Amino acid sequence: MNGRMNGNAMLEVDGLVKHFPVRRGVFGRVSGAVRAVDGVSLQIAVGETLGVVGESGCGKSTLGRLVLRLIEPTAGRVRFDGRELGTLDAAALRAQRRAMQIIFQDPYSSLNPRMTVGQTLTEPLMLHGLHAGRHRERVAELLQTVGLAPEHAQRYPHEFSGGQRQRIGIARALAVEPKLIVCDEAVSALDVSVQAQVVNLLQDLQRRFGLAYLFIAHDLAVVKHIATRIAVMYLGRIVEIGTKNELFAAPRHPYTQALLSAIPLPEPGMARERVLLAGDVPSPMTPPSGCHFHTRCVHARELCSRQSPVLEEQGGHAVACHFWREISAPTVLPRAAVATPARQRLERLQSAFIAQSHPLEKSP
Repeated sequence: MNGRMNGNAMLEVDGLVKHFPVRRGVFGRVSGAVRAVDGVSLQIAVGETLGVVGESGCGKSTLGRLVLRLIEPTAGRVRFDGRELGTLDAAALRAQRRAMQIIFQDPYSSLNPRMTVGQTLTEPLMLHGLHAGRHRERVAELLQTVGLAPEHAQRYPHEFSGGQRQRIGIARALAVEPKLIVCDEAVSALDVSVQAQVVNLLQDLQRRFGLAYLFIAHDLAVVKHIATRIAVMYLGRIVEIGTKNELFAAPRHPYTQALLSAIPLPEPGMARERVLLAGDVPSPMTPPSGCHFHTRCVHARELCSRQSPVLEEQGGHAVACHFWREISAPTVLPRAAVATPARQRLERLQSAFIAQSHPLEKSP
């Protein structure tokens, strides 16, 4: 399947690879390469949100920048609306980027501190020749669209909170009326309550303007709320991709199962069976042979170290694992059934503390 879906796609990524050279010594000779993205293929349809999740260093943010051609790929291709981005010259690429924007992770460093909000939002309008003669009105419209007041255009970034700054970043992305927005950890630097507000704003904007999102995040609860489909990355490769309902209900890859088993359940007295991974994430400079995950997988066999699995589709859900048919998903059990000795000690200490804090009244 290679991460593909049925129907006409707005964005097509095929075999995308990015290796960053590692230079050492006085003469800066190349001594190796960091395999940040290692053969990723996916598609995004109009109005769809594809969530990309995985541990830090798995290549999520690099993938987002490759999609926009902010960095050049080592191999592979990216097609947007039928045009291959790798063949565009500087002028054509700039024009194409009007349809493809990005919201950065850090709302504090992504805005120029020397420019007012109005100047920040006017800059892309001038660059693309949009709304000539009515930039001030357009800036006011953008600010109101993201929940800010028009008078905020005269202020500087340091006068806003983190959530407000991220709203300004969203307004900047909307300024040129894009079709696709890459959200690179767009809510991870915000407080939980502010995260919910920004995610709701993104969903509202998607409904109003028909936007598509490549939503990169590490918070699976946020991704489940906003995504249409989810792709799970490990060491530069997609190991599983499917609709959010299928992936959360029946994860097939052992790595996906481990990620989902760590999410607390909202039902009192219930907990998932934990899937604990052995060891640390290998270095992307020297990834394991075959399946990159086999050094941490309890289901690994000799074949896993020799042969890299391909994304195999079944019913629109794809997984890259040789033995996924034999692996069952973690079950949901009563909390007492999965209690560990450490948890039991903690519960006894909590009970003792409560008893001391609220002693029973003695009868006279």
